[in-house]
Amino acid sequence: MKRLIGVLALQGDFAKHQKMLEDSGVNTIQVKTAADLIKSDGLVIPGGESTTLTKLIKAYGLYEPIMEFIKEKPVMGTCAGLIMLAKTVDDERVKSFGILDISVSRNAYGRQTDSFIDELDVKFINEKEDDFKGVFIRAPKILEVNNNTEVLIYHNNSPVMVRKDNVIGLSFHPELTDDTRIHKYFLSI
Repeated sequence: MKRLIGVLALQGDFAKHQKMLEDSGVNTIQVKTAADLIKSDGLVIPGGESTTLTKLIKAYGLYEPIMEFIKEKPVMGTCAGLIMLAKTVDDERVKSFGILDISVSRNAYGRQTDSFIDELDVKFINEKEDDFKGVFIRAPKILEVNNNTEVLIYHNNSPVMVRKDNVIGLSFHPELTDDTRIHKYFLSI
């Protein structure tokens, strides 16, 4: 039986994550309720807008269920999802889950017009791996990494992908490429 991976589907680019996961060999479910979450073997919190995600997670009654889920199952957050997983966020409107012991600054890479794609070293997956095209759109910057949080990828000496136990956070959008390696890495947890 294939694993079922939930993708938080309240706002953001959840459909693209679903496609990447399905292309990686798993089934997906859009998570909009606690009942959807319970069916899931893992969860992706997609990019979007972190203050809006905060409001929607509260409105849908998902804050506590996601907190409990994170304690037991794999979770990956991209862009706004990274912000939602961070311990410290530079915007008091964001109520994060505080799981990754990192400090982040929202939109620190600039405005929408400052978005860019650059090569990232993914040798942590496999020493022979080619670079990965990192898509940065109004991306958060990881300012500080603490306590058992491992940096997996750097971009210009700044961490852009981190992991602590079963939780991964990325500043960039792996779902906006045709490359499934990051999603497959998440599925390996």
